Amino acid sequence: MKITSGIVKNAQKVVIYGPEGIGKTTLASRFPKPLFIDTEGSTKHLDVLRFDRPESWTMLLEEVSYVIGHPDVCDTLVVDTADWAEALCMQHLIAKNHWQSIETPGYGRGYVELMEEFGRLLNQLNQVIGKRINVVLTAHAIMRKFEQPDEIGAYDRWELKLQKKVAPVVKEWADAVLFANYKTYVINKTKEGKGKATGGERVLYTSHRPVWDAKNRWGLPDELPLQYETFGDHIYTKNEEKTEEDVAIQEPKQHSELPATMPPALQQLMKKDNVTMDELYDVVAARGYYPTGTPFDRFDPQFVEGVLIGAWNNGLLKAIQEYRTEGKMEF
Repeated sequence: MKITSGIVKNAQKVVIYGPEGIGKTTLASRFPKPLFIDTEGSTKHLDVLRFDRPESWTMLLEEVSYVIGHPDVCDTLVVDTADWAEALCMQHLIAKNHWQSIETPGYGRGYVELMEEFGRLLNQLNQVIGKRINVVLTAHAIMRKFEQPDEIGAYDRWELKLQKKVAPVVKEWADAVLFANYKTYVINKTKEGKGKATGGERVLYTSHRPVWDAKNRWGLPDELPLQYETFGDHIYTKNEEKTEEDVAIQEPKQHSELPATMPPALQQLMKKDNVTMDELYDVVAARGYYPTGTPFDRFDPQFVEGVLIGAWNNGLLKAIQEYRTEGKMEF
């Protein structure tokens, strides 16, 4: 049985959250060689590596899987933002289970399934960490009323803009939860206690307070300027020598024109995995969903969302790949 001691250097799991426009994405871009999964299109003003914007939960998970299989593509994977990723997760569950909304199952079961499904993403991100790649989740902040048990009254506090069952799981997963906000000063205070607000300095809060969530395992001061250099020494950097040539990200092969009525999420999956319309029609017919020759416009929208998009990784793609290599369709 092996016993070791000392500090173990490893990739870090970091959550950066704050109000709109505070600079979360820009801060994440300062991490070592970042690659963005840009769920809301917020990196357009930055010169960074990015995947195509995921239009579905399945696509987002595939992009994470790509990093796991190609660990040299980046030193930091950034999911920008976690709350938009959660929205994709919710849409996936609603389509997969044919719900009207996440509350359709009743008794909070939909939110429990949301937490469990979002946990799949966190488990995949743990595999990214295992490849010595830092992971950064950015998120928006929301102010909620908080009532302290056994005490009179309530107060407002900043929290992650995630569902109440998902947020605690994300905070527990992270090595550091950093809250970015504007620091405001009150001047010219009168006898009545009124004053004028001024300032607006952007800061990072690193420790928990009654009015916000934050934590870190690095021994940081409670407050830092909103700059990567203030905590960058604690972020893992790969030791292997880097070549001057960037790692090339392969572009998908050219495809024949896809139907205009096809959802962008399915188009994205087909282009990424180089699947043609003929192959899609073959797998649909082989599984008995629709007769051979049925045009895409005749496919039920729920079938497209729940089966073609929702089950892309759970049988459809594998069947197509086997057909390519063995010349037969087996299920």
